[in-house]
Amino acid sequence: EKRQTNSWIVRGRRVNMTTAKREKSKFRKRDLFGWLVMLPTVVLFTFFVWEPLLENIRLSFCTAKMYTVTGFAGLENYYNVIHDVDFEAAFFNTFKYTFWSFLIGFFVPIIMGILISETVHLKGLFRVGVYFPNIMPTLATIWIWSYFFLPGPTGVLNIILGKLGIEPLVWLNNPKWTIPLIIITMTWKSAGSTALIYMANISGISPDLYEAATIDGASIWQRVCHVTLPSLKGIIKTMLILQFISVFQIMYEPMIFKNGGPNNASISLMMLMYRYGYRDYNVPKASALSVMICIILVILSGIYMKATRSEEDA
Repeated sequence: EKRQTNSWIVRGRRVNMTTAKREKSKFRKRDLFGWLVMLPTVVLFTFFVWEPLLENIRLSFCTAKMYTVTGFAGLENYYNVIHDVDFEAAFFNTFKYTFWSFLIGFFVPIIMGILISETVHLKGLFRVGVYFPNIMPTLATIWIWSYFFLPGPTGVLNIILGKLGIEPLVWLNNPKWTIPLIIITMTWKSAGSTALIYMANISGISPDLYEAATIDGASIWQRVCHVTLPSLKGIIKTMLILQFISVFQIMYEPMIFKNGGPNNASISLMMLMYRYGYRDYNVPKASALSVMICIILVILSGIYMKATRSEEDA
């Protein structure tokens, strides 16, 4: 009877209370060890992510002289940002960047990943070739492409057009072409690394699916449409939102190519924030704009996640 009071039945077997307490104590020790392993990462994350984030939010509600806070400003910094003459151009240009990146740069890595995965010979060489532009520094990439887009007769593209009997074009000096050309440069640099991610996911697809499709007489195009793309649906959704967040924060390319020009045709929100902070030394105004960018990204990411979740539930 005493033995029964010190034990109970779990999943059809009798468990001693003393043994259970001992196992629970071991679990707690193991759990504590896990938290101790995570502690350095948590501390670093707190000091290098959360602390600057909260400090940035605080600065957006203050006034400052250079980098010294002088008082409380309320929503004045947000009001000044919204009513700045450059904010409207930067706001709409940033969405133009995301639109053109989706139109030009989103499908290129998918196509590259599928084509290289379908090849039989020299697959390793192709992988190295598509990834090579990604190892180049951003500034070096922009410097190289700037020679292609030179508006005069010395530009590489204009030299090629001259050989074909076509008059030289102004390229980046044309406000309608500036953003698409910058997106082409970004796609050339980053598409290879994204293509490798798709190739890694394609290699994880069961060969039985391709074998069954081949036995049924499916062509390469049918295998891609009915086997490869449906299997990549999850990673495609993830890469879409990551690309959107990345392109929404574009700054170096328009700054170095045309310094936001011509006539603010390529200025972005991040570039405008840089001007506030490092050209005008108006740190609270730059902080207010960064908070606004963060809110926009959170809202758009939430809408996207809700829309994709609704499709999955349907």
